[in-house]
Amino acid sequence: MLLLLAGTGWGLQSCDDGETYAEQRERERDAISAFLDRDVVIRSGDGEELIHVGKINTISEGQFYAQDSTTNLERNEYVVFENTGVYMQIVRKGAGEKLKNGQQKRIICRYTEFNILRDSVQTTNNTAYWLTNPDIMDVTNTYGTFTGSFNTSVNGGGAMYQYYGSTAVPSGWLVPFTYINVGRQLTSDEGIAKVRLIVPHSQGHSDASANVYPCFYEITYQEMRN
Repeated sequence: MLLLLAGTGWGLQSCDDGETYAEQRERERDAISAFLDRDVVIRSGDGEELIHVGKINTISEGQFYAQDSTTNLERNEYVVFENTGVYMQIVRKGAGEKLKNGQQKRIICRYTEFNILRDSVQTTNNTAYWLTNPDIMDVTNTYGTFTGSFNTSVNGGGAMYQYYGSTAVPSGWLVPFTYINVGRQLTSDEGIAKVRLIVPHSQGHSDASANVYPCFYEITYQEMRN
């Protein structure tokens, strides 16, 4: 089995043909609002606990910057970016340095994707199958704007490419690069960058965009060896 999926089938959903886009967006907003207020535990299809999200406390961008661009984990804080609707928690800023202007890095990503509307894991590469075949992104910083694509030349593409059939990195996945470091773990007391995101359809992959659903992600970012 290529991907760990919980719930029904592949986890994709088709929208009611009679539902307007405005209604779909309202449904998405309601789903995110409910997700924030729940003590969420994300489980695999066999019931194993993968991530304890907990009840989320949101903070403004102003408060986030006043806290040196950090989110308090004890208070389970997520900053909400008003211009994109993305929510972000920085679990670890990570080893190494921020991606500099004009710089490109090849980055290994390990993730779990939870479809908030379906209340189930949709895809993940945190399984034995994908252990040696993770998702790899080529990310570039151009004057503070980050662009990225999934690399398929190294390993034929990881779970995101194999599942969605696109090399386009969801815009929401690129939001953290302004704030995290991208490097490799060199000592035992270091850790690679790790974030949690709530990504609305407008910042998600093509299927989320087409079907207007939000996803929760837990992602690690690690610089790939040359």
